[in-house]
Amino acid sequence: MTAPAITIGSTGEAARRAAARPRRFGALYVFEHRLTLARRTWTSNVVPAIGLPLLYLFAMGLGLGSLIGGGAGSAGSGTHDLGGVSYLVFVAPALLTASAFQTASEEFIYPIRLGFKWNPTFLGMNAAPLSPGQIIDGNVLYTSVRIAANSLVFFVLMVLFGAVPSGWGILSVLAAVLTAVSFGGPLVAYITSLDKDASQETLVLRFIVMPLTLFSGTYFPLSLMPIYLQWIGWISPLWHGTQLARDATYGLGEPAWLIVVHLLYLIATFLVGWRIARRLARKKLNK
Repeated sequence: MTAPAITIGSTGEAARRAAARPRRFGALYVFEHRLTLARRTWTSNVVPAIGLPLLYLFAMGLGLGSLIGGGAGSAGSGTHDLGGVSYLVFVAPALLTASAFQTASEEFIYPIRLGFKWNPTFLGMNAAPLSPGQIIDGNVLYTSVRIAANSLVFFVLMVLFGAVPSGWGILSVLAAVLTAVSFGGPLVAYITSLDKDASQETLVLRFIVMPLTLFSGTYFPLSLMPIYLQWIGWISPLWHGTQLARDATYGLGEPAWLIVVHLLYLIATFLVGWRIARRLARKKLNK
Protein backbone atom coordinates (compact mmCIF):
# COMPACT_ATOMS: atom_id res chain seq x y z
CA MET A 1 0.00 0.00 0.00
CA THR A 2 1.09 3.49 -0.72
CA ALA A 3 1.30 5.67 2.37
CA PRO A 4 -0.81 8.83 2.17
CA ALA A 5 1.11 11.91 1.36
CA ILE A 6 1.70 14.23 4.28
CA THR A 7 1.87 17.88 3.55
CA ILE A 8 2.85 20.78 5.73
CA GLY A 9 -0.69 22.09 5.56
CA SER A 10 -2.24 18.83 6.73
CA THR A 11 0.29 18.53 9.55
CA GLY A 12 -0.50 22.04 10.73
CA GLU A 13 -4.21 21.34 10.62
CA ALA A 14 -3.75 18.14 12.64
CA ALA A 15 -1.72 20.06 15.21
CA ARG A 16 -4.43 22.70 15.49
CA ARG A 17 -7.08 20.03 16.01
CA ALA A 18 -4.94 18.30 18.64
CA ALA A 19 -4.47 21.56 20.50
CA ALA A 20 -8.14 22.59 20.39
CA ARG A 21 -9.25 20.32 23.22
CA PRO A 22 -6.51 21.31 25.71
CA ARG A 23 -7.14 24.97 24.93
CA ARG A 24 -10.82 24.49 25.70
CA PHE A 25 -10.57 22.16 28.71
CA GLY A 26 -7.11 23.07 29.98
CA ALA A 27 -8.17 23.37 33.61
CA LEU A 28 -9.37 19.78 33.57
CA TYR A 29 -5.98 18.63 32.27
CA VAL A 30 -4.27 20.40 35.15
CA PHE A 31 -6.80 18.84 37.53
CA GLU A 32 -5.97 15.40 36.08
CA HIS A 33 -2.27 16.11 36.55
CA ARG A 34 -2.75 16.93 40.24
CA LEU A 35 -5.00 13.91 40.70
CA THR A 36 -2.39 11.61 39.14
CA LEU A 37 0.25 12.93 41.51
CA ALA A 38 -2.09 12.46 44.48
CA ARG A 39 -2.71 8.82 43.58
CA ARG A 40 0.96 8.05 44.13
CA THR A 41 0.74 9.17 47.75
CA TRP A 42 -2.91 8.41 48.44
CA THR A 43 -2.25 6.99 51.91
CA SER A 44 -0.78 10.31 53.08
CA ASN A 45 -4.07 11.95 52.10
CA VAL A 46 -6.58 9.31 53.21
CA VAL A 47 -5.16 8.55 56.66
CA PRO A 48 -5.17 12.20 57.87
CA ALA A 49 -8.61 12.74 56.32
CA ILE A 50 -10.01 10.12 58.70
CA GLY A 51 -7.58 10.17 61.61
CA LEU A 52 -7.38 13.91 62.24
CA PRO A 53 -11.17 14.45 62.48
CA LEU A 54 -11.38 11.60 64.96
CA LEU A 55 -8.63 13.13 67.09
CA TYR A 56 -10.16 16.61 66.90
CA LEU A 57 -13.64 15.42 67.85
CA PHE A 58 -12.38 13.24 70.68
CA ALA A 59 -9.96 15.81 72.08
CA MET A 60 -11.89 19.06 71.61
CA GLY A 61 -15.48 17.85 71.51
CA LEU A 62 -15.56 15.08 74.09
CA GLY A 63 -12.40 15.70 76.11
CA LEU A 64 -12.46 19.48 76.51
CA GLY A 65 -16.25 19.52 76.30
CA SER A 66 -16.56 17.34 79.39
CA LEU A 67 -14.32 19.73 81.32
CA ILE A 68 -16.20 22.83 80.21
CA GLY A 69 -19.48 21.52 81.42
CA GLY A 70 -20.99 19.51 78.69
CA GLY A 71 -24.60 20.10 78.45
CA ALA A 72 -26.74 23.12 78.87
CA GLY A 73 -24.65 25.67 77.07
CA SER A 74 -25.72 28.46 79.38
CA ALA A 75 -23.70 31.02 81.25
CA GLY A 76 -24.38 29.37 84.56
CA SER A 77 -23.09 25.98 83.48
CA GLY A 78 -19.56 27.22 82.79
CA THR A 79 -19.96 27.10 79.03
CA HIS A 80 -20.76 30.83 78.87
CA ASP A 81 -23.32 31.21 76.09
CA LEU A 82 -23.12 28.49 73.45
CA GLY A 83 -26.68 28.94 72.28
CA GLY A 84 -28.15 26.16 74.40
CA VAL A 85 -26.06 23.35 72.86
CA SER A 86 -23.26 21.19 74.20
CA TYR A 87 -19.66 22.13 73.55
CA LEU A 88 -19.32 19.19 71.15
CA VAL A 89 -22.18 20.49 69.00
CA PHE A 90 -20.76 24.02 69.21
CA VAL A 91 -17.17 23.19 68.30
CA ALA A 92 -17.68 20.40 65.72
CA PRO A 93 -18.69 22.65 62.78
CA ALA A 94 -15.84 25.00 63.67
CA LEU A 95 -13.40 22.10 63.58
CA LEU A 96 -14.82 21.14 60.18
CA THR A 97 -14.23 24.59 58.69
CA ALA A 98 -10.86 24.98 60.45
CA SER A 99 -9.72 21.67 58.94
CA ALA A 100 -10.71 22.86 55.46
CA PHE A 101 -9.03 26.22 56.15
CA GLN A 102 -5.75 24.60 57.15
CA THR A 103 -5.79 22.17 54.22
CA ALA A 104 -6.32 25.10 51.87
CA SER A 105 -3.40 26.97 53.43
CA GLU A 106 -1.10 24.06 52.55
CA GLU A 107 -2.54 23.19 49.14
CA PHE A 108 -2.58 26.79 47.97
CA ILE A 109 0.99 27.42 49.12
CA TYR A 110 3.35 24.54 48.42
CA PRO A 111 2.04 23.05 45.13
CA ILE A 112 1.69 26.56 43.67
CA ARG A 113 5.16 27.56 44.81
CA LEU A 114 6.50 24.27 43.48
CA GLY A 115 4.95 24.74 40.06
CA PHE A 116 6.21 28.30 39.64
CA LYS A 117 9.62 28.14 41.32
CA TRP A 118 10.98 24.98 42.91
CA ASN A 119 10.04 22.55 40.12
CA PRO A 120 8.61 24.85 37.46
CA THR A 121 6.16 22.48 35.82
CA PHE A 122 3.84 25.41 35.14
CA LEU A 123 6.36 26.68 32.59
CA GLY A 124 6.05 23.40 30.72
CA MET A 125 2.27 23.51 30.90
CA ASN A 126 2.27 27.04 29.56
CA ALA A 127 4.53 25.95 26.69
CA ALA A 128 1.80 23.47 25.77
CA PRO A 129 -1.64 24.76 24.74
CA LEU A 130 -2.54 25.62 28.36
CA SER A 131 -3.02 29.21 29.42
CA PRO A 132 -1.80 30.59 32.78
CA GLY A 133 -5.41 31.13 33.83
CA GLN A 134 -6.21 27.47 33.16
CA ILE A 135 -3.24 26.42 35.28
CA ILE A 136 -4.57 28.45 38.21
CA ASP A 137 -8.13 27.17 37.61
CA GLY A 138 -7.02 23.54 37.54
CA ASN A 139 -5.18 23.85 40.83
CA VAL A 140 -8.13 25.60 42.46
CA LEU A 141 -10.48 22.92 41.12
CA TYR A 142 -8.34 20.06 42.44
CA THR A 143 -7.96 21.63 45.87
CA SER A 144 -11.69 22.35 46.08
CA VAL A 145 -12.56 18.73 45.22
CA ARG A 146 -10.06 17.38 47.71
CA ILE A 147 -11.34 19.63 50.49
CA ALA A 148 -14.95 18.73 49.65
CA ALA A 149 -14.10 15.02 49.95
CA ASN A 150 -12.24 15.52 53.24
CA SER A 151 -15.05 17.68 54.61
CA LEU A 152 -17.64 15.07 53.70
CA VAL A 153 -15.69 12.45 55.67
CA PHE A 154 -15.44 14.89 58.58
CA PHE A 155 -19.19 15.53 58.43
CA VAL A 156 -19.99 11.79 58.52
CA LEU A 157 -17.86 11.47 61.66
CA MET A 158 -19.68 14.46 63.18
CA VAL A 159 -22.99 12.66 62.58
CA LEU A 160 -21.64 9.51 64.21
CA PHE A 161 -20.55 11.57 67.23
CA GLY A 162 -24.05 13.04 67.50
CA ALA A 163 -22.83 16.57 66.76
CA VAL A 164 -25.32 17.39 63.97
CA PRO A 165 -28.83 17.86 65.41
CA SER A 166 -30.17 19.71 62.35
CA GLY A 167 -31.34 18.08 59.13
CA TRP A 168 -29.64 20.89 57.19
CA GLY A 169 -26.23 19.89 58.54
CA ILE A 170 -24.91 18.68 55.19
CA LEU A 171 -24.73 22.34 54.13
CA SER A 172 -21.81 22.71 56.54
CA VAL A 173 -19.69 20.86 53.96
CA LEU A 174 -20.43 23.64 51.48
CA ALA A 175 -19.55 26.21 54.13
CA ALA A 176 -16.21 24.48 54.67
CA VAL A 177 -15.39 24.50 50.96
CA LEU A 178 -16.38 28.17 50.68
CA THR A 179 -14.14 28.96 53.63
CA ALA A 180 -11.22 27.17 52.01
CA VAL A 181 -11.47 28.84 48.60
CA SER A 182 -12.23 32.23 50.14
CA PHE A 183 -8.89 32.13 51.92
CA GLY A 184 -7.23 30.30 49.03
CA GLY A 185 -8.00 32.96 46.42
CA PRO A 186 -5.90 35.74 48.00
CA LEU A 187 -3.32 33.20 49.16
CA VAL A 188 -2.76 31.83 45.65
CA ALA A 189 -2.43 35.41 44.39
CA TYR A 190 0.22 36.15 47.01
CA ILE A 191 2.20 32.97 46.32
CA THR A 192 2.02 33.62 42.58
CA SER A 193 3.46 37.11 43.09
CA LEU A 194 6.61 35.80 44.81
CA ASP A 195 9.90 35.68 42.95
CA LYS A 196 12.54 35.15 45.62
CA ASP A 197 12.63 32.58 48.42
CA ALA A 198 12.63 34.21 51.85
CA SER A 199 10.59 31.72 53.91
CA GLN A 200 7.40 33.60 53.06
CA GLU A 201 5.42 30.35 53.23
CA THR A 202 6.43 29.73 56.84
CA LEU A 203 5.58 33.32 57.77
CA VAL A 204 2.10 32.95 56.28
CA LEU A 205 1.44 29.76 58.25
CA ARG A 206 2.75 31.17 61.53
CA PHE A 207 1.53 34.75 61.46
CA ILE A 208 -1.67 34.53 59.41
CA VAL A 209 -3.08 30.99 59.44
CA MET A 210 -2.44 30.27 63.11
CA PRO A 211 -3.76 33.60 64.50
CA LEU A 212 -6.86 33.41 62.30
CA THR A 213 -7.51 29.89 63.58
CA LEU A 214 -7.30 31.07 67.19
CA PHE A 215 -9.14 34.38 66.86
CA SER A 216 -12.05 33.45 64.57
CA GLY A 217 -14.49 32.12 67.14
CA THR A 218 -13.36 28.55 66.51
CA TYR A 219 -13.08 27.24 70.07
CA PHE A 220 -15.20 29.84 71.86
CA PRO A 221 -17.71 32.50 70.82
CA LEU A 222 -16.14 35.56 69.24
CA SER A 223 -18.17 37.74 71.61
CA LEU A 224 -16.04 36.51 74.55
CA MET A 225 -12.95 38.16 73.09
CA PRO A 226 -12.03 41.78 73.94
CA ILE A 227 -13.66 44.18 71.51
CA TYR A 228 -10.26 45.34 70.23
CA LEU A 229 -9.54 41.76 69.01
CA GLN A 230 -12.94 40.89 67.58
CA TRP A 231 -12.15 42.66 64.31
CA ILE A 232 -9.77 39.81 63.49
CA GLY A 233 -12.74 37.47 63.34
CA TRP A 234 -14.84 39.91 61.35
CA ILE A 235 -12.31 39.97 58.49
CA SER A 236 -11.45 36.28 58.73
CA PRO A 237 -12.99 33.89 56.17
CA LEU A 238 -12.80 31.23 58.87
CA TRP A 239 -15.21 33.10 61.15
CA HIS A 240 -17.73 33.70 58.37
CA GLY A 241 -17.53 30.05 57.27
CA THR A 242 -17.77 28.77 60.85
CA GLN A 243 -20.89 30.83 61.47
CA LEU A 244 -22.47 29.40 58.31
CA ALA A 245 -21.54 25.87 59.38
CA ARG A 246 -23.08 26.42 62.82
CA ASP A 247 -26.22 27.83 61.21
CA ALA A 248 -26.47 24.62 59.20
CA THR A 249 -25.63 22.05 61.88
CA TYR A 250 -27.65 23.27 64.85
CA GLY A 251 -29.38 26.51 63.91
CA LEU A 252 -27.30 29.29 65.37
CA GLY A 253 -30.22 31.68 64.99
CA GLU A 254 -28.52 34.43 63.04
CA PRO A 255 -30.75 36.80 61.05
CA ALA A 256 -31.10 36.14 57.33
CA TRP A 257 -29.24 39.31 56.35
CA LEU A 258 -26.17 38.24 58.33
CA ILE A 259 -26.16 34.84 56.64
CA VAL A 260 -26.22 36.66 53.30
CA VAL A 261 -23.30 38.82 54.46
CA HIS A 262 -21.30 35.68 55.33
CA LEU A 263 -21.96 34.19 51.89
CA LEU A 264 -21.19 37.38 49.97
CA TYR A 265 -17.99 37.97 51.91
CA LEU A 266 -16.67 34.47 51.21
CA ILE A 267 -17.59 34.57 47.53
CA ALA A 268 -16.24 38.09 46.97
CA THR A 269 -12.95 37.34 48.72
CA PHE A 270 -12.40 34.29 46.56
CA LEU A 271 -13.31 36.04 43.31
CA VAL A 272 -11.02 38.99 43.95
CA GLY A 273 -8.05 36.77 44.86
CA TRP A 274 -8.71 34.37 41.99
CA ARG A 275 -8.85 37.15 39.39
CA ILE A 276 -5.61 38.68 40.70
CA ALA A 277 -3.91 35.25 40.73
CA ARG A 278 -4.86 34.65 37.08
CA ARG A 279 -3.51 38.04 36.05
CA LEU A 280 -0.25 37.56 37.97
CA ALA A 281 0.21 34.06 36.51
CA ARG A 282 -0.21 35.45 33.00
CA LYS A 283 2.44 38.11 33.61
CA LYS A 284 4.84 35.62 35.18
CA LEU A 285 4.53 32.81 32.63
CA ASN A 286 4.32 34.95 29.50
CA LYS A 287 7.50 36.93 30.07
